[in-house]
Amino acid sequence: MTDALADLSAAGVAVWLVDLNRERLRWGSVAKLIMDKHVVGVTTNPSIFQKALADGAAYDSQVKDLALRGVDLNEAVRALTTFDVRWACDLLKPVYDESDTVDGRVSIEVEPGISAQTDRTVAEAKALWWLVDRPNLYIKIPATVEGLPAITAVLAEGISVNVTLIFSLQRYEEVMQAFIAGMEQARLNGHDLSNIGSVASFFVSRVDTEVDQRLGEGSDLRGKAAIANAQLAYQRYEKVFATDRWKALEAAGAKPQRPLWASTGVKDPAYDDTRYVVELVAPGTVNTMPEATLDAVADHGVVGGDTVTGSYEAAQQVLDDLEAAGIDYDEVVNLLEKEGVEKFEASWEQLLESVTDQLKQASA
Repeated sequence: MTDALADLSAAGVAVWLVDLNRERLRWGSVAKLIMDKHVVGVTTNPSIFQKALADGAAYDSQVKDLALRGVDLNEAVRALTTFDVRWACDLLKPVYDESDTVDGRVSIEVEPGISAQTDRTVAEAKALWWLVDRPNLYIKIPATVEGLPAITAVLAEGISVNVTLIFSLQRYEEVMQAFIAGMEQARLNGHDLSNIGSVASFFVSRVDTEVDQRLGEGSDLRGKAAIANAQLAYQRYEKVFATDRWKALEAAGAKPQRPLWASTGVKDPAYDDTRYVVELVAPGTVNTMPEATLDAVADHGVVGGDTVTGSYEAAQQVLDDLEAAGIDYDEVVNLLEKEGVEKFEASWEQLLESVTDQLKQASA
């Protein structure tokens, strides 16, 4: 019997889980996934924490203590979420050490509502880094226009960054340049570059959802945009990390910012539920999956080796055909970025509401 997740890892794709809650941590679910499902990283977001707080009693004791102390809402949220992230970082620390700091990472997100405020984003990233206080942490920063200088500034402080919400090829180019600029500044600031990590989270399935909706039923271009977009992103990754500018940083100990395939859960039931994993296999990448996708790949995924390198001409043809069919690429990716920020902000507000309700109940 084949082990598709082992095959995926052997092909150079790091398997990460997009989920975290205290019940998982308490009862060993995360540790089991590390052992049995080749999971070497974890990503979180406000909606994950909101669901965790709403569904389980694992947080009750800490919520009661926070209520008794009379802490404000934002402090309570960060106390609850950083506790889980710190615990997960400790669980993954052996992976971090064994992989020479590449994997074994856990991501926590800055408050989405400040994504248009560069200075506040940097300040919160520094605060989260201090609160969690673990070397294998990633701070998630959205790839908005205002987020780009924040990415550079945070990396310059020696803080590892997960750049999230990337949809467009142009924005991805800008993210990689922000990363390199940040690493150059970190070197000037005297930081050990070998300990600073970064991934660039390139979102996949949402592209197909939006494009397919515009194409309508019957088009033979349905379901092709997202994978083609990601393949062309990898082409740009290969070019940027072959430049002399990057090689100078690499010689100083820096590790490349890896492409991370995000939003890999299939939303259209007409599509194979492993497609955004098995069709995006390339060395030096990360695929962060919800558990349902992780289980699907383990159960019936077929990993046939590199499906990205050498696909660029065909991928570009897909985008050209979409343009000819009246699909405005820039309009699609700009809309998805805007909606992505709005969804993150809405999830954050729901998290705040959840914590507010629980603090009130604990105080009653």
